[in-house]
This record gives sequence, structure tokens and C-alpha cells, in this order.
Amino acid sequence: MKALQDVVLTRALYLNCVVQGIATGLVAGLGVFVATNWLVLKGGEVIGPHLALLGQFFIGYRVTFVGSLIGFAYAFAGGYAVGYLVARSYNFIVARRERRRPGGRSRGHASRS
Repeated sequence: MKALQDVVLTRALYLNCVVQGIATGLVAGLGVFVATNWLVLKGGEVIGPHLALLGQFFIGYRVTFVGSLIGFAYAFAGGYAVGYLVARSYNFIVARRERRRPGGRSRGHASRS
């Protein structure tokens, strides 16, 4: 029973890098999309000068509806990369820590008790 618990705990520590990337990308992309469209719908004489500065990083981005789609794509790609790399780094650290643990077993090699 102890071996089964060790396997379950070890497996539970690892993150799925692709899922983490997609989740982070969606949050970042939707953040830019919603913020841009909020300002577009709000209107006014000058629309979102601070948000317009994203155009310096996101080529083609403007505070318009089409710009919100472009911003979503860029923010999703950047968020995906950040989420993926954070999950990979986390998994790397967990794997190293698991190997160093006294009496620790490597993944998937649980002995029967």
C-alpha cells in the first residue's frame, strides 16, 4: 500500500506543460481582448493611450476590435510560452528533488511491500 501511495504522490507532483501553457495563454489573451474591447465600447475622445503602448510589442495591435484579436493572438502565444516554461521548470525541479530524497525511488519503479 505504501508503494502505491508513493507512486500516486510522485505522479501528482508533475504538471502537464501543454495544459498549463494553454491555460496561461487563454488568461493572458482574454485579458488583452476584454481590456481592449472594454475601452472600444466605452469610447471617448482619446481611447486607451496606455493600452495602445502594447503596439510597441505587438506588431499590428491598435485599440480597435481587430486590434483586440491581434492582441489576443500575441498575448496567447506569449502566455503559452510562459506557462509552458514555468511548468517545465517546475517538473525539472520536482524530478531533481525526487532523485535526492533519502530512500526515494525513481518514478515508476515502486517496489512491492
